[in-house]
Amino acid sequence: MEPDHRQTEDKRKELGRSDEPVEDELVEEFENTVTEGADRLNRTWRALVITGLFGGIDVGLGIMAMLAVKEATGSELLAGTAFGIGLFALRLAHSELFTEDFLIPINAVVARHGTWPQLVRLWAVTLVTNLAGGWLFMWVVAAAFPQFEQLLLEVSLGYLEDGLTLETAALAVLAGSTITLSTRMSQGTGNDVVTALISLISGLLVVGLGMLHGALNSIVVFGAMHQGAAISYTDWFVWFLWVIPLNMLGGLVIITLPRLVRTLELIRKERAEQGEKIRRQEQERAGGSLRRP
Repeated sequence: MEPDHRQTEDKRKELGRSDEPVEDELVEEFENTVTEGADRLNRTWRALVITGLFGGIDVGLGIMAMLAVKEATGSELLAGTAFGIGLFALRLAHSELFTEDFLIPINAVVARHGTWPQLVRLWAVTLVTNLAGGWLFMWVVAAAFPQFEQLLLEVSLGYLEDGLTLETAALAVLAGSTITLSTRMSQGTGNDVVTALISLISGLLVVGLGMLHGALNSIVVFGAMHQGAAISYTDWFVWFLWVIPLNMLGGLVIITLPRLVRTLELIRKERAEQGEKIRRQEQERAGGSLRRP
């Protein structure tokens, strides 16, 4: 006879360090992501802009490493691994990459530690400033390394020339899910060596396998444009308009949604606690208003 849901839940609470009906590691990760997500959602405009700009610059650093390794070795996989340097820089510098915001801030919103308008603001500002920071950084890279001209052109055309097909759509979905998954894995460790390994593996997969990532690939395209490639901003923008939604689909549906379902009990508990806290604050404000002469 199989144990019922109540029996298994009671056994889980008995064996775990906490009284929650999920694994202790998930409880800790959930609490960390809610706290970090709330911090991101409540940043000032200045902080949002600066972290987004540096996110684009950090990605540019990874692209510079990617170009150097690809020119020297001709290997896509080694070049992608070298790109992981930029992702590692993002982690250490606490910069912001657009697709890193598909899990952590959403946890905070559904737990009532933030609002959906705050999330939209975070996404919009981060995406725009990632592109702006990358555009500026790649202008410097293009001026400093003119020998990368042909390589930048080849890589950029590889992103743009096929248009929207089943293959390119799948590559864009996988890019969004891979970066979101690597963000979740990094959130689960405080070890810098493990974080570096996750970053290198993510670079190998996303860049080494030719996935399509709206922000990352755009910065490469900007470098080619700075060096005079016959690519217009219209060409880039048409490509960008279908890649970004597919990146979001991969990150939100493949990774974030199942994670929310897995921690549903924790979300409900946190929402109830936050709701009670908000009600008490409203009552205190109302009481203070009545006491004023």
